[in-house]
Amino acid sequence: MGEWLRWRLPEKVDVSGMFADRRFVDGAGAAVADDAPYRPHTFVWFYRDLREEAPVPGALHVLHRDERLVVVDKPPFLATIPRGRHVRESVVVRLRDELGLPEVSPVHRLDRITSGVLVLTTERRWRGAYQLLFQRREVRKTYRALAPVDPGLALPTTVRNHLVKRRGSFQVAVVPDARPNAITRIALEERLGEHGVYRLEPETGRTHQLRAHLYGLGIPMVGDPVYPEVLDVDLDDFTRPLQLLASELAFTDPVDGRVRRFTSRRTLPLLPEG
Repeated sequence: MGEWLRWRLPEKVDVSGMFADRRFVDGAGAAVADDAPYRPHTFVWFYRDLREEAPVPGALHVLHRDERLVVVDKPPFLATIPRGRHVRESVVVRLRDELGLPEVSPVHRLDRITSGVLVLTTERRWRGAYQLLFQRREVRKTYRALAPVDPGLALPTTVRNHLVKRRGSFQVAVVPDARPNAITRIALEERLGEHGVYRLEPETGRTHQLRAHLYGLGIPMVGDPVYPEVLDVDLDDFTRPLQLLASELAFTDPVDGRVRRFTSRRTLPLLPEG
């Protein structure tokens, strides 16, 4: 098993040290020995070492809580789920600890650098019904973004195109003449000097859709580290938040039929928190 694990795991994993600490276990929780015979079609479990995570500044406001739902107002830079280099500093891990809800889980996604309204269910048994609302596009979502004002741009407008995220690229690409899979209604709500607050109403939920659509109009969002160019920003640099806010979210509850509406406490421009 030791020989196989050294081949299977990247060099940065200290396989010998983990064997010495009895950190490799089988499905029953028994320690796996370095010289144990290799057994195909079995699982070996271990906990990887986590990096020291810088605390993400900003309050994680609980906007609503009941038997089925927890709705929060997420600050920028806080991951939604534990993933990659962000584990402790994620909405799910924070809420499971702070609220004592071991099964709390999100029913939709917000990028780590996006702020605003995020809906989670308190238990697994509720998650499917609410996820289906998002999959069926039965949730009315309103975002607001801060971006430059272009006097020559005719607004309001609806952007329709086909976006793809290709492996190895940070940016999404537009596929010309392909059937639209990304649709956003865009209107200018308020002018703030050379910038404006834009109301964005997406009908679809493609990766980077809102950011790519504003960039395609020639008005990229303030604070975007990917559009128009990919910037080398340290993961623990919290000084320049993306000016994108999931500001409103509404739907008809699939369990009791009530109209649910949630609104972020945050406003644009977003300033560094903490």
